[in-house]
Amino acid sequence: MNLLKSLAAVSSITMLSRVLGFVRDTIMARIFGAGIASDAFVVAFKLPNLLRRIFAEGAFSQAFVPILAEYKTQKGEEATRTFVAYVAGQLTLILALVTLLGVLAAPWIVWASAPGFSDNPERFELTSDLLRVTFPYILLISLSSFASALLNTWNRFAVPAFVPTLLNVSMIVFALFLTPYFDPPIMAMGWAVLVGGLLQLLYQLPHLRKIGLLVLPRLNLRDSGVWRVLRQMGPAILGVSVAQISLIINTIFASFLVAGSVSWMYYADRLMELPSGVLGVALGTILLPSLAKTHAAEDPAAYSKLLDWGLRLCILLALPCALALALLAEPLVVSLFQYGNFTANDADMTQRALLAYSLGLMGMLLVKVLAPAFYARQDIRTPVRIAMFTLLMTQVMNLLFIFVIPLAHAGLALSIGLAACLNAGLLFWKLRARGFYQPQPGWAMFSSKLLAALLVMVVVLVGMLWLMPAWSDGNMLARLLRLGALVVAGALSYFAVLGILGFRLRDFSRRSIA
Repeated sequence: MNLLKSLAAVSSITMLSRVLGFVRDTIMARIFGAGIASDAFVVAFKLPNLLRRIFAEGAFSQAFVPILAEYKTQKGEEATRTFVAYVAGQLTLILALVTLLGVLAAPWIVWASAPGFSDNPERFELTSDLLRVTFPYILLISLSSFASALLNTWNRFAVPAFVPTLLNVSMIVFALFLTPYFDPPIMAMGWAVLVGGLLQLLYQLPHLRKIGLLVLPRLNLRDSGVWRVLRQMGPAILGVSVAQISLIINTIFASFLVAGSVSWMYYADRLMELPSGVLGVALGTILLPSLAKTHAAEDPAAYSKLLDWGLRLCILLALPCALALALLAEPLVVSLFQYGNFTANDADMTQRALLAYSLGLMGMLLVKVLAPAFYARQDIRTPVRIAMFTLLMTQVMNLLFIFVIPLAHAGLALSIGLAACLNAGLLFWKLRARGFYQPQPGWAMFSSKLLAALLVMVVVLVGMLWLMPAWSDGNMLARLLRLGALVVAGALSYFAVLGILGFRLRDFSRRSIA
């Protein structure tokens, strides 16, 4: 399978999901604004989402996919099916217990994760009610992510990439058509999350049947494969938890700031997630099973070349995105969100957070490539140690940017971005120090051509921004057309210069192990 084509397919489908996500957020911003109701939903949605990343996309995938690739490569179809059934049974049991505890303990969870909300009984009670509705999402979406891991390992990347669109569709439908039937209206979004999680799981079941992995979950705690996954999940949970704890701590800090701070960071985070999801997550999705297969096949040269390919693609696409986010912060926020109850002040505050995030986007994307290089080798402890150190430095920077340099919510975003750069730097250093990665020839020429293309792109964007009218002028269509013109001009200028300097798609073609 051509990995470049797979990456293009996953990125395209992920882009569809992100666009629908922006449509969803634009609708939510127009209907709910940035206040008590939206803050309550953001917190209630964030908590099960964080746990999802621990149990599914995070620790579980990191522990499960490399061992699954080993079973697929070395042990045959029947052993693989049995292994999948046992792991599914264990995962379902754990998730059911976590979901039950979450629903029962909703008020205590809100108090622990957003203590600033306790000063406002209305906001606290609303957040607790929303959390009870959204918490079962963790069970549904984690099982969905389990199915996605199976499909990705069998090189069926398109289906898992499409699945997130179903959550966005559910939330859009509920926001537009069902909000009047709920009291308070924001409760509609809680039920939309639950329905979206169910749709995501059900959609993948027929595709699991096609690859012969639609098996009934079974419990067998004596199975050696299950115990290997559990042993790997211990440090993996710790590592993923470190990243999620950092986000929770930032939410705690934000809950003590002025009303709207949580929402401002949320909308900035959504914009930052576009390149992070389309590029970083897509690359990580492609690379983890492919790197795991090369490691299982005991081919260190292929492993190093594949990682080099991933790094070059990441840098090639991430650097222009980071610069574009910084330069286009105002056009993006005003064009997408500044309507209805989302005021000019909300837009300004969101822009500040987005600018801070853009400084760390390169690091965030590189982590998506570098961390799977360790997971593929069934080495989870190294990224965990680095993540724990990164968490410590994040909190040091939080204190610095809030109390010493008063950047408010933008300081929280800046600390996340800078910590991601630190994380990426340490991961790269460890890979090189252990000899797992050897850079391929041509990096100096690659970097110089990239710099030239970036310079031309910046000149084009700055020139067009100078010619544009105020971004608050005109209706949504007019603003989006101007924004689209900027994005297209920037992208065309960047890739045109790269083409003139000799970059070709075939140079980035790479095939995976079946």
